[in-house]
Amino acid sequence: MSEGAATGTDPIDRLDPVVLHHIVNSLGWPGLRPLQSAAIGPLLDGEDAILLAPTAGGKTEAAAFPLLTAMARNGWSGTSVLYLTPLRALLNNLQPRLHTYAQWLGRTAALWHGDTAEAERRRLRREPPDILLTTPESLEAQLISVKTDHALLLGAVQTVVVDEVHAFAGDDRGWHLLAVLERLQRLTGRSLQRVGLSATVGNPDQLLAWLQGSGHGHRPGRVVAPGVGLRPSPAAGEARRESGGPPPGDIELDYVGSLSNAATVISALHRGEKRLVFCESRRQVEELGQALRARGVTVFLSHSSLSAAERHRSEEAFAQARDCVIVATSTLELGIDVGDLDRVIQIDSPATVASFLQRLGRTGRRPDSTRNCLFLTTSHESLLQAAGLLLLWGRHWVEPVIAPPGPQHLVAQQLLAVTLQRHKLPAADWQDEWNGLAPFDATARPVLDHLLTEGFLEQDSGIYFIGEQAEKRFGRRHFMDLTASFTAPPQFTVLHGRSEIGHTDPALLVEEHEGPLRLLLAGRSWQVTYVDWRRQRVFVEAAESGGVAKWQSGSIRGLSYELAQALREVLLGADPEVRLTRRAQAAVAELRETEGRFTHPEMTLITRHGRDVRWWTWAGSRANATLAAWLAGAVDPLQRPADAYVRLRHDLTHEEWAQARRQPCKEHLPQVSTVAVRGLKFSAALPEDLATRVLASRIADPDGALAVLSQPARWETETV
Repeated sequence: MSEGAATGTDPIDRLDPVVLHHIVNSLGWPGLRPLQSAAIGPLLDGEDAILLAPTAGGKTEAAAFPLLTAMARNGWSGTSVLYLTPLRALLNNLQPRLHTYAQWLGRTAALWHGDTAEAERRRLRREPPDILLTTPESLEAQLISVKTDHALLLGAVQTVVVDEVHAFAGDDRGWHLLAVLERLQRLTGRSLQRVGLSATVGNPDQLLAWLQGSGHGHRPGRVVAPGVGLRPSPAAGEARRESGGPPPGDIELDYVGSLSNAATVISALHRGEKRLVFCESRRQVEELGQALRARGVTVFLSHSSLSAAERHRSEEAFAQARDCVIVATSTLELGIDVGDLDRVIQIDSPATVASFLQRLGRTGRRPDSTRNCLFLTTSHESLLQAAGLLLLWGRHWVEPVIAPPGPQHLVAQQLLAVTLQRHKLPAADWQDEWNGLAPFDATARPVLDHLLTEGFLEQDSGIYFIGEQAEKRFGRRHFMDLTASFTAPPQFTVLHGRSEIGHTDPALLVEEHEGPLRLLLAGRSWQVTYVDWRRQRVFVEAAESGGVAKWQSGSIRGLSYELAQALREVLLGADPEVRLTRRAQAAVAELRETEGRFTHPEMTLITRHGRDVRWWTWAGSRANATLAAWLAGAVDPLQRPADAYVRLRHDLTHEEWAQARRQPCKEHLPQVSTVAVRGLKFSAALPEDLATRVLASRIADPDGALAVLSQPARWETETV
């Protein structure tokens, strides 16, 4: 129990008087928001915490004010607070604000990430800031760098704040983050307080336990989420679902049929407003940006393949303008301040309810405004997905954040990284480096044995050290490739004179085309004048029109079981509690006529059209891939991932089908290609069969597959 709760005093009274003075006089705030007030006690008492609030809920200040108070009250010196985020742009956005707060107490906040100049890094090594804003990758680079005095820069850390913690926990960057924090804890010799900031998630209690790492059960922790209406923790694999009416928000769903039509609607509606448009791909961002510019709209673009300078210029210009549009991918989803928005427009549909909540939260920040989002769907498929997603949102359903299984490739990475950090690793107690955190513990022995066998590590007199194979595979740029937990598809840098515009897919440069090659980048047309294949650079000059935008996607796409089931519900007649335009209503009605025949409220259906036999599960691609592996003898071996169905053998008998359903081979995992395995970062440091199992386990959904098998299935007559 916090001191404020025990004495009945206002929690704000526990803040340092100087901090409280500036909250009132410098910021002009009449008081704190509920989250900011509720976080004071737990954070000052040294508890681990998840601070949960919608976007723009004041989470940064909820962490900063009590931690600055602790810094002053406890006499912390040196870098005592680490502030980690998943994006450099978010760090750039936060640093001026945190530095201002720190200066109230004569303290400092500084940046260190991939774009930080070496001169600035040298200064920070000599004069560590009180708050260091960085990424987990840069933190690990500091740990393995021979230039850094680890004890001087990081030895005084007391607290780690992880902003947008849900963005880490759901992928390999989360495993990497936890492992690096355990190593940092070993370096400091103390148990570090861990504070996660997150928008609404479906399993906050599990997220807190995940963030605590090896300290779960040893360090006190709590979820701080006033007004969010949390319910008891759900079972594993489930998500939070609340009763009652739909969440607040002005949501409209429209069907426009094409990206060009979407540009026409955006250019005609909401003139005079500042609009943020989210797209689901970089290609869509570029094509929509060009189409809006052609219609006389002031437009800015932001996506990951634009140069940092180009993105910064767009975001800064947009923040200062009024009647304009910025078109972005998820790069603007995570907390980056782009000023006071009037409206969010969504092209097609995001993949998760959590992503939609982040985007919706960009609006409604003024006292006289409400949160709003206009969906402009460009196909029947995207309309159905948007309707299903809004159906789940209307039920207050949010996905759980679940760490991916089997990160043995990151176990290999961490073994190499720790050996680099310490220059040598004792063979007797190597697993102690991660304080017993699974899977970076004794269970990693098979991975260690492989690294030794293949020469990634070498052993002498009970000591492990970096081997020749690790130097060969990962030694470039002082082992910098070893600090990133994911593989980015190769891209060529696009230059106009000496100015970097962004990056393009090299496949685009070798495709056959008529006439001169033109690229679409930053919403403008560029004609390629020269390609430097050795240095991976493309030189361009401005063109009046035309151009192609293209990038590879490294992600595995597909719907979750819950979202695929929501699509089925829409086809069966369920409507989301939002406004549907007449066009959307007509298109949904058409979908129910055409696709609705493959649904049934109480069972799954099996249809046959010639040799094409489909089992309509509506289970999502991962559950369907799992079913295809479990029922291998009954399915078509030439299976493509699909969200709605699994292809069965054309000669499958009813008896064989019944037998396969009764005895599924649940130990089987979905098939993965050798190309996909090679795309798994650090797969070269694993036995091939283990790397394959790692990837296969990540495209499996056994819970969804079991849910489908629990339903009866009915064979339909010949379907045309």
